[in-house]
Amino acid sequence: MEERKLTCIGCPMGCPLTVTLDGGAVVTVQGNTCPRGDAYARREVTAPTRIVTTTVRVTGGTLPAVSDIPKEKIFDVVRALKSVVVPAPVHIGQILLPDAAGTGVDVVATKDVAEV
Repeated sequence: MEERKLTCIGCPMGCPLTVTLDGGAVVTVQGNTCPRGDAYARREVTAPTRIVTTTVRVTGGTLPAVSDIPKEKIFDVVRALKSVVVPAPVHIGQILLPDAAGTGVDVVATKDVAEV
C-alpha cells in the first residue's frame, strides 16, 4: 500500500488529504470535508491535469499578442465569465463569450464536451 498526502484545491478550505493506493488504484481518501475533495484526490493521484493559460505573440500584426487582455480589464472579464453557462455539446473553437468585457477578445472553447 502506498500513501500520498495532498492539499485539496477544490475549494478555498484547502483540506489536507491522505490518499491510500494499492497497485495504483485508490483505496481510500481521507481528510476531505466535501465531495469535491474526494474527486480531486482521486483525479490528482491517477490522472492529474492542469489548466494552461497563455498568450501567443504576433509578428507583423496590429497587436503584439493574440487574446491579450489589458490588465485593468482582468476582473471585468472574470466577472463576465461568472455568468456564462454553455449547454453541451460544446465544440473546439466555439465562441463562449464574445468581446469579453469590451476588450475585443472572444473567449473560445478549447475542448470538445459531449452531451450526456
